[in-house]
Amino acid sequence: MSVEDDPSTGSALRVRRRPARTRAAVLVLHGGRAESRAAARPWQPAALRMRPFLRGLEAATGRDDVFLAQVRYRSRGWNGVAAEPLRDTRRALAELHGLVGDVPVVLLGHSMGGRAALRAAGADGVRGVVALAPWCPPGEPVAQLRDRRVLVLHGDRDRITDPAGSAAYVSRARGAGARAGMLVVEDGDHAMLRRHTLWHRTARAAVAHLTDPRAAPSGLFDEAFAAAGPTVLRPARRTASDSAPGPVRKPGC
Repeated sequence: MSVEDDPSTGSALRVRRRPARTRAAVLVLHGGRAESRAAARPWQPAALRMRPFLRGLEAATGRDDVFLAQVRYRSRGWNGVAAEPLRDTRRALAELHGLVGDVPVVLLGHSMGGRAALRAAGADGVRGVVALAPWCPPGEPVAQLRDRRVLVLHGDRDRITDPAGSAAYVSRARGAGARAGMLVVEDGDHAMLRRHTLWHRTARAAVAHLTDPRAAPSGLFDEAFAAAGPTVLRPARRTASDSAPGPVRKPGC
């Protein structure tokens, strides 16, 4: 195991791209488990799931002036009131500020990472959050989202985290002063394997728009913000049918 892979080394950032001049920054947060004190490692499925998003973001952010990094968790689990990934995200944001100063920051998080990103959105410099299949339990705070831009993507076949919970969260976020919207990926699952092209294309476009709205306008973004409820994203062509949906389970990788 390399030092870079060891969360005990202290840094909460795993840097993917550090430009000489930074105009904006993107932090990527992977998923995890509701409860686990085991160490988080970059080869675990939840972390590996975000690697294609990182590769796509390198291209989508265009010019070489966008700082790109992952948040490194110390533990795999949220672990109740300890909210350990949230603490790690706040440490990562502080480290980021020390490296690049005051630049707009966009958070892209999946599942548990989406919850941490939404919780951390009140930090100075955070412009917006793109949350993929986020874990949004009832009563999750939204006051920190005031004046932030929030886009939630959730698959309608997700049985790990609840699309209805995300919709309720977005509605509450709007009431708290966020510019928030939700896109439902038709036939999308929690792992973002089904309709993966749609997941990736939409996430990349959303992040590019948030880092530079003038250079990357997004009609879909505006539509999601203006809609009274979730907007459905349908693939151009349906593929093989899925099995019948099952019960919503506890959040996991």
